[in-house]
Amino acid sequence: MSFEQILFDISDRIATITLHRPDKLNAWTAQMDQEVRAAIATAEADPEVRVIILTGAGRGFCAGADMSLLQSIAGAGSIPDGTHQALGHHAPAALNPNARPDFQRKYSYFPSLSKPIIAAINGHAVGLGLILTLYCDLRFASSDAKFGTAFARRGLIAEYGMAWMLPKLIGHANALDLLFSARIIEADEAAKMGLVNRVIPAETFSDGVRQYALELANNVSPRSMSVIKKQVYDAMFQTLEEATMASEEAMVSSLRSDDFKEGVAHFLEKRAPNFTGK
Repeated sequence: MSFEQILFDISDRIATITLHRPDKLNAWTAQMDQEVRAAIATAEADPEVRVIILTGAGRGFCAGADMSLLQSIAGAGSIPDGTHQALGHHAPAALNPNARPDFQRKYSYFPSLSKPIIAAINGHAVGLGLILTLYCDLRFASSDAKFGTAFARRGLIAEYGMAWMLPKLIGHANALDLLFSARIIEADEAAKMGLVNRVIPAETFSDGVRQYALELANNVSPRSMSVIKKQVYDAMFQTLEEATMASEEAMVSSLRSDDFKEGVAHFLEKRAPNFTGK
């Protein structure tokens, strides 16, 4: 598939997807949605890829849904044919049909993938742009990044499962604050809330994110990352007993894996690891 609204690169075991409408602050469109999904599917299927980075070109990460579409709906006073599809209200075929249904919806499919997805938030992440980051596994923010929900100031509501996901990341009170007020917050406040994992100075942001991604790609077991990711997201729906029992089963399998043997061997031999993901 050729891409028009994103850039897609694979190097050093890292797939980088860059939203590429910089003149529009990478406002989201139906075409961008399809291209991002195709790029993620390609990265997920490539055995050489161990980490995925999602970022934006120019000054913004993603300023939300393209306003031209919202203007057309507001002007018409109704929802035109095809709008539900353009807005992404209907989930396409699951990238991982074995994942729980919760992680097969529009935008909530990121947790169903076996590889970690890092949101490299280089600028504004607002509305739908913010939602995209919530479903990534890690969120790194440039010191220039800004965040906002936007919906209440457009007469809209908390979309695409945000009312479920946001409180899990930043707590009930902080989530209601951001959703009710739709105020814009800066990177430091986002970090204090737990919305982002870390803030990196703008001048070294891209390099800083990539260094972390390289650490994951080269020094940890891809099998371990895949299993741990599934454990963490499954645990959102499990009791402690269920999570403990699942981990006991997963532990037995890990002790039989090639990556476990390599994990012990490289430590004892004091050399760089050569994990295969098996």
